[in-house]
Amino acid sequence: MNRITAKNALIIVFSILFLAIFIYFPKIYIRNNIYYTSKDINKLYAHYISLQEENTFLAQQLEDMKFKNQIMDSLLFNPLDKLNNKNLNTMENSNDKSDD
Repeated sequence: MNRITAKNALIIVFSILFLAIFIYFPKIYIRNNIYYTSKDINKLYAHYISLQEENTFLAQQLEDMKFKNQIMDSLLFNPLDKLNNKNLNTMENSNDKSDD
């Protein structure tokens, strides 16, 4: 009655195997998903760090260009302002003389 036959042993072994697969397959699936998601996150984070460095570099270049532009403006427009002031002064002086 309680004898384990070959057929019963085979059923028990396959039942245990099916139960083990049923229990461990979701665990393996979730670990793989976590692994690949982690790889994607690391790749995106590396790209993010790279873009931050590029942004810092571009901001520095922009500031340098603004500084150069201010220098060029001061070199170009200061003499022009002085020249305009001289012209205005001479015109005012000539107008004052003509009024007399």
